[in-house]
Amino acid sequence: MGDKTNGHPGAAGRAATADHPASVRNVVLVGHSGSGKTTLVEALALTAGAVNRAGRVEDGTSVSDYDEIEHRQQRSVQLSLVPLEWDGFKINLLDTPGYADFVGELRAGLRAADAALFVVSAADGPETMAGATRMVWEECAAVGMPRAIVITHLEAARADFEDMTRTCAEVFGGDDPDAVLPLYLPLRGERAPDGHAPVTGLIGLLTQRLFDYASGERKESEPDAEQASLIEEARNRLIEGIIAESEDETLMDRYLGGEEIDVKTLIDDLERAVARGVFHPVLAAAPAAEDARQGIGTVELLELITGGFPTPLERSAPDVRGRDGKELDIHACDPEGPLVAEVVKTASDPYVGRVSLVRVFSGTLRPDETVHVSGHGLTDHGHEARALHEADERIGALSAPFGKQQRTLTHCIAGDLACVAKLSRAETGDTLSAKEAPLLMSPWEMPDPLLPLAIQAHSKADEDKLSQGLSRLVAEDPTMRLEQNQDTHQVVLWCLGEAHADVALERLRSRYGVQVDVIAHKVSLRETFAGKSAGRGRHVKQSGGHGQYAICEIEVEPLPGGSGIEFVDKVVGGAVPRQFIPSVEKGVRAQATKGVAAGYPLIDVRVTLLDGKAHSVDSSDAAFQTAGALALREAAADVRIHLLEPVAEVEVLVGDDYVGTVMSDLSGRRGRVVGTEQAPGGRTLIRAEVPEIEIGRYAVDLRSLSHGTARFSRAYARHEPMPAQLSERIREQAQDVP
Repeated sequence: MGDKTNGHPGAAGRAATADHPASVRNVVLVGHSGSGKTTLVEALALTAGAVNRAGRVEDGTSVSDYDEIEHRQQRSVQLSLVPLEWDGFKINLLDTPGYADFVGELRAGLRAADAALFVVSAADGPETMAGATRMVWEECAAVGMPRAIVITHLEAARADFEDMTRTCAEVFGGDDPDAVLPLYLPLRGERAPDGHAPVTGLIGLLTQRLFDYASGERKESEPDAEQASLIEEARNRLIEGIIAESEDETLMDRYLGGEEIDVKTLIDDLERAVARGVFHPVLAAAPAAEDARQGIGTVELLELITGGFPTPLERSAPDVRGRDGKELDIHACDPEGPLVAEVVKTASDPYVGRVSLVRVFSGTLRPDETVHVSGHGLTDHGHEARALHEADERIGALSAPFGKQQRTLTHCIAGDLACVAKLSRAETGDTLSAKEAPLLMSPWEMPDPLLPLAIQAHSKADEDKLSQGLSRLVAEDPTMRLEQNQDTHQVVLWCLGEAHADVALERLRSRYGVQVDVIAHKVSLRETFAGKSAGRGRHVKQSGGHGQYAICEIEVEPLPGGSGIEFVDKVVGGAVPRQFIPSVEKGVRAQATKGVAAGYPLIDVRVTLLDGKAHSVDSSDAAFQTAGALALREAAADVRIHLLEPVAEVEVLVGDDYVGTVMSDLSGRRGRVVGTEQAPGGRTLIRAEVPEIEIGRYAVDLRSLSHGTARFSRAYARHEPMPAQLSERIREQAQDVP
């Protein structure tokens, strides 16, 4: 880190390969939208010699971009893999979208990686990192994933590296800000007439070497006296931070005793502390000039990745179970071990078909071999979101993606990643194992999609293709959930936000040829009786020949919530023959399903059959079903009918600065706050009960209210009566429908 050569760049045009897990580094790039992740990947690819010029998302030439939707939206919307070679190492860079709607792609990247690189823009304020970026940091910390920070956009007029470094220490350091310290300080050139001084190089705090990029190539030299004096304070703090995390307990005593610690010892300790996830270095990066071969800080970053980030050998595989459900000890990342691989992403290619991005945790994956695919899908807040499925499939071609190219691989060893073509039965989250020894990896949790999108086919031709298109869409993206609502008869695609929904609609149209219309989403309302009532159902028809004759008298009374429909027989003397009593009940329940006021199902009532009449010839099952339905409708006509709306239990985790705003907004949605409690990191957990009709777009609105720093969950609680004014409006709307 700072005292090495430029390494041996990989050759452009061929696939980067690895023959041993120790030579692999899997790194996920994390950061908010616009922080410069994709630009940084381009710069690293250029420095490593994987490309001859840096591309751009905007013009469709990015090496981490192979989706036409990204070209049109001019932003990343999916996880992409960019493999590089540097100094004898294979580096798998996993570029993730920064927009919150695509957090599922981020979770997939975290599952496939062994270390995370947090990308932060020097031109942004601290509030930018206070939301989703900090939450991801905490997720990484919970599993002990090593992390480093790179500050980008140093060329911006408002860029302030020192201020952003302090912010990173405050936001990410928590109780130990000295665990987040810079390894390099940027050096600026002469000031332009506008007062801006461009960054031209870096100075290493440990090596005290100057790395000048002004010529477009990295040149190393001794700093002058003035430059050396600038780094003294930062260097001392860095050395103390490294020694504090050192496994050598004597090092601190030696340092405090005045001993000059060897730079190599410091670098070795630094690399071990980074790999253990207890020290988080801060680096700086700026894009290369038009004719430059290297961007500022890219060599230093590649050195950190290869020297400080852990190998796949240092990561334990997720829990693996056999067909009998017993946990197996397959933690060693051994290319000769049993095959255990996981599909971390699925996508559709118009020419190749389905392409699966696979992380191999054990064994070696080879083309043309048959593997067992098993999956329980991904968990949805602790619940299985998909049914168990199994199949034997033949592995197609293995490849390494590079932009729009797929470069052929002969094999993929434990610890590495590859794309597999034509795994038609495999979905995201599925396990690949040997055919003769099926295994299943523990599932990973994905965020619950909370924005409903009700859709219908645009035409009859679209209707024929809609089901298949939707099933493929949700198989590729586990953060989408498909609902066929039996109450409202709507097809609902649950998404993470508006941008997520837009991408779903665009993929349906462009990838699967399905045009859909978005319609208003309905919630599942219910009806119930406000008081006791009675009704008489009379169905008597004589039209020559066999007639219809059935009369029944019922009493209806409300029951507590959750009781459903209770039917009681109190007929005496055989007024209604025994064989027709189930017919009355069937008619009552059928009418209850259709509703008695606004067309919503009737619930929570007791229907008591008291009396009736029958005819020895003309009475029938159908006649008494009709009479039962008529009796229920008559009873409903003489009493007030409550419309019941579903109420959700909502939990909102929000920064303390926004608690008042969020609670006020919940009250405006007819919500009842039932409790609050303090959460770590200056946040508050708010618990409330809110009618579901009021939170259809809460996923979007909460993001706006909290500037992207809050998140929420919801769960059905019960149905409650709606306010009279709102209930009456819905009844009127129901009557207007032909």
